[in-house]
Amino acid sequence: MPGLVPGIHVFAYDKQGKAWMAGTSPAMTSYVVGIAISDIAMNDSQSLAQIKTTIVLAGAGKMGGAMLSGWLARGLDAKRVAVVEPQPSDEINALATKGIRLNPSPKQIGAVATLVIALKPQTFREAGSTLRSFSGPSTLVVSIMAGTPIASIEAACGGSVVRAMPNTPAAIGRGITVAVAAKNVSAAQRAVADALLRATGSVEWVDDESLMDAVTAVSGSGPAYIFLLAEELARAGVEAGLPQDLATKLARETVAGSGELLHRSDVPSATLRQNVTSPGGTTAAALEVLMGPDGMQSLLTRAVAAATRRSKELAK
Repeated sequence: MPGLVPGIHVFAYDKQGKAWMAGTSPAMTSYVVGIAISDIAMNDSQSLAQIKTTIVLAGAGKMGGAMLSGWLARGLDAKRVAVVEPQPSDEINALATKGIRLNPSPKQIGAVATLVIALKPQTFREAGSTLRSFSGPSTLVVSIMAGTPIASIEAACGGSVVRAMPNTPAAIGRGITVAVAAKNVSAAQRAVADALLRATGSVEWVDDESLMDAVTAVSGSGPAYIFLLAEELARAGVEAGLPQDLATKLARETVAGSGELLHRSDVPSATLRQNVTSPGGTTAAALEVLMGPDGMQSLLTRAVAAATRRSKELAK
């Protein structure tokens, strides 16, 4: 498995959803993540449980919480984690009682080798001075902000930048992240970035940063499209005469089950669709509408184009 960091275990899933240890890796982040790894020996026997340096998580939102949970689940000592969050949730406050340091100063944290930024793009400029206090000349800076180009991150934070886009299924370890590295990112830094991002799901790398706007539109925003499908399928069921509770149950389970079938299968999605469709049957009648001139293809093409444009606008 390429691009892994020796010593940080990666957990993958087989087609039955069972976890297995594939090699080495971990985490992703919510808002800002720093990991001081200068004195970590990167060898095959190393694990998160053996890390003796400080990991800083600044901004413990949903994605940050998923990252933190992933680290702790893989054996990281809570005492090695510092969380910087002005408005910590009850869950984060509870973790503070288990050893996590909450809101220490940059001086108390010390040197940070990697800084991962997942602020909302609209607030990124305001946070520049705070982010700079966690960054040094040799810092790896990993950003998971939508619509924020490498050049803007370099200007605010310095360091060697990796731009990444995860999505919300990271909360259950089933996210997908796409990343692109600046030219000055070393192979070792790229491996660290891959390890941090991979803890909450799979990671794909691209060489062309211009692809990130479309990535944001497809996978970054994509979960909302799927949730809308479940919402509208339930509404249509009610229109067809089903009770609200039953329609909602059927829609949710159908979307979730179909997604899991797609996840476990190597068969193309078009083939899976065709397998459900009998000529002249009920599914064919529905697909004639959904695949018509104003159907899903047209709607999703326009939706992805709109999200791509917005991502580019955020970069200005």
